[in-house]
This record gives sequence, structure tokens and C-alpha cells, in this order.
Amino acid sequence: MDSLIRHPDAARIAQGTHARIDLAAISANTATMVSNAGGTPVMAVVKSNAYGHGLVPSARAALAGGASRFGVAVIEEALTLRRAGITEPILAWLPIHQADYDAAIMADVELGVEAPWRLAAIAEAAERTGRRARIHLEIDTGMSRGGSTGDDWAMLVESARDTLAGGHITVTGIFSHFACSDTPGDPSIALQLKAFAEAVAYAEASGVQPELRHVSNTAAVLTLPEARYDLVRSGLALYGLNEVEALGDAGLRPAMTLRSRVNVVKRISAGTGVMYGLTYRAPTDTTVAVIPIGYADGLLRNSSKAGVELLVGGRRHPIVGVVGMEQTVLDVGQDLPSPNDEVVVFGPGDDGELTVSEFAHLLGTVPAEIVARIPASLPRIYEP
Repeated sequence: MDSLIRHPDAARIAQGTHARIDLAAISANTATMVSNAGGTPVMAVVKSNAYGHGLVPSARAALAGGASRFGVAVIEEALTLRRAGITEPILAWLPIHQADYDAAIMADVELGVEAPWRLAAIAEAAERTGRRARIHLEIDTGMSRGGSTGDDWAMLVESARDTLAGGHITVTGIFSHFACSDTPGDPSIALQLKAFAEAVAYAEASGVQPELRHVSNTAAVLTLPEARYDLVRSGLALYGLNEVEALGDAGLRPAMTLRSRVNVVKRISAGTGVMYGLTYRAPTDTTVAVIPIGYADGLLRNSSKAGVELLVGGRRHPIVGVVGMEQTVLDVGQDLPSPNDEVVVFGPGDDGELTVSEFAHLLGTVPAEIVARIPASLPRIYEP
């Protein structure tokens, strides 16, 4: 029969699940990217709650590291930065249908524009507010996501030229996104660079003169100096993560450590099933530890099948059974951790825990997904 060894106060233990964010690492990583940019200004990308690290604290840390402007996905992220007192230029490049363009313009938020209809809506908002809207025209150079290409690009440029004459907009930038810059030498990179150069030349010849041309993301900053233009964008690297495998850690330090604590420790007999579906059965008598973290906290449900191990008492132990919504079970063998002992899900690897990159590799995904999945509701402790 299974025997419960200890059962601490569950509410107190549940508070132990949190992410620690090393703000000094974000500042240092930003400085590293500023150095790699070779004098080209760096836009710090802080979309999606700064890749799960916390929007405002991460933005301030990036400023301390030398970033000169910010990139976000949606307008509300930009307005949050403004409400926090951040005055540097901010580009929201994914203003969705019926977004609050008026509020964005009044807050001096720059807006991405991929089609004439959005340009018209932004120009109408500018007229209503009596303020000139600053826009960045997006060209699709081969990713087939956002932006205009071919005849659509020509129409967008013509619309921008005509709208400029009305005095309601300023074309601050023209930009695009690489699809495969994390794979140096991929043939699509040269094709996208060529398409970008041609699109910019067409706009300039048509009378649309942008202040900024930008196409480089983190991987391109590290590997493609010819793509710097007037501005580079860096997101993942600010948080210490690099997807260009050939470069290793690229001098970056992961900023997030995800921690929890042991909640329950119990012995189970050989053959005993664990968690929903009883997909795992203990091969021998063993000890299991239950920790108060689950897929609602960003820990992927299939982590056990991927061979993910978490650090308890300086040793890695495997997740067994499926990850629950709020609880996960580890097989700790003959170890006997105490309730409230710390568990490290991932971190910079200093103490032998999985790094985010290792975690992502086991799960067949990218590091950005691992950190961005950590919900805003999960407590974060910021270390200066």
C-alpha cells in the first residue's frame, strides 16, 4: 500500500512555483547584441510579455543595456510601456482589425502597415486626433505571413505616397522578416535580402522615403552584417537564448529560471500507475515527488514522454506520467526529498539543471516557445 510520507501546507507550497528573472542578464545580453550590431541601433523586441519574462521590467533592463527603441506585437503592449513611463520609440507591428489606432497615435506609438485598407484606417484616426501617425510599411519578402508583395506592394506604396500628401502620416520605416536566418547559408536568405532591397528601391523611387529600413532579427544580427541597414531587431537574444546552433550560446546568458517546490513525497510499489490514464507504471518500488506545477503554468503535457528531468536536491529526476494542469510527478527513486525542497524546472544550467535550449530540444520545439508559454499569472521574482 502506498504510504504518504509528509503532507505540508499545500497553499504555502503552491506559492513556491515562480519564475526568477535575472534583469542584469537581460541588460548584459542587450549590450552583447548592441556590440554585434556594429553601431546600428538596436530595437528590443518585448512582445508577448517579453517572451514570458515580464514586459516592463524587461524593457527597462534592455534600455540599460543600450537598446534605443522597442518592438511589440499589439498596440496594448505598447500602451502598457507608455503607461509605465517609457518614452522611447515603440513599433506595434501587428495592429489587428478595429484596433485602437486613436490611442496609439495619441501615445506616439508607431504602427505596422501591410495593406492599403489599414493605412486608410490609420490615416482616418490621425485626422480625428489631429496628430500625425508614424507608420512602418511591411513588405513580404518570402515568408508568406505579414506584409505585401508584388502588385500589392505597389498599391501600398502608392497609397502611402498619396496619404503623405494629406499630411496625416509619416513613413518612419519599411521592414520585413526573415524566415530562415537561424540557418546560415539557407538559399532563402539571399532571396529575401534581394526582395527587400528591390522593395525599398521601388518605394524610394515612388517618392516614399523611409527614415528606417529594417529586416534583421536576432539570428541575422549575429550572422548577416550585410542585413543591418538602419536598425536591427533583437528579441530572443535579450533573454539569453540563441537559435543559431553553430554559435553555441553566442555569449548570452539565459535570464529565466523556473522553480517550484516539492509538495508531496510518497512511496509506491512496483506496478503502481501514475497520473491520468496510468500511462506510467513504476518498474520497481520507488519514491515519487509531486510538485505544484503543470501545463497551466507552461509545462508541456508530454514532457515525460520527451524524457524531461527536473533538478531536485542537486540531482535530475524524470517526470513520470502525463503532466497535469497544476501538478506533476517525478520519480526520485531511492532519494527522499522533503516537502518544500526546491525544484528547478530549467535555468541557466549553473547547478546542473536543464537549460531552456536543452528543454526545447527534448520537446522538439524552439526555446522561445518554452519561455513564452509561462503565463503572466505565474509569480515572477526580479533580480536586479
